[in-house]
Amino acid sequence: MTSSKDTIEKAYTAFNDRNIDGALETMQPDVQWSKAWEGGYISGHDEIKQYWTRQWSEINPKVMPIGFNERENGSLEVQVRQKVKDLQGGLIFDGMVKHIYTFEDDLIKTMDIELVEN
Repeated sequence: MTSSKDTIEKAYTAFNDRNIDGALETMQPDVQWSKAWEGGYISGHDEIKQYWTRQWSEINPKVMPIGFNERENGSLEVQVRQKVKDLQGGLIFDGMVKHIYTFEDDLIKTMDIELVEN
């Protein structure tokens, strides 16, 4: 799990720094990605780049991985503290979510989101 955890931490750091190319370096070219903000899924680097560019023009999300759990099916569950603000600094969301990853050749292959039940 160490290499997967390192890959995830690199991806989150790049995302929070708004370094799209750095984040994409952690992903397979045909990565499948959940569009939590809009719903549905996207595929590949170009679609992720477009999605994040749109997202960041309207909201300011920060994601902090705080726990890791390898699931029985081999996927990696990452417990994430997510804080989303509007562009004026007003808080939209501050809470926990789970990001679920699969990997291929040490790069992210899929990402999905599960809500954390309180």
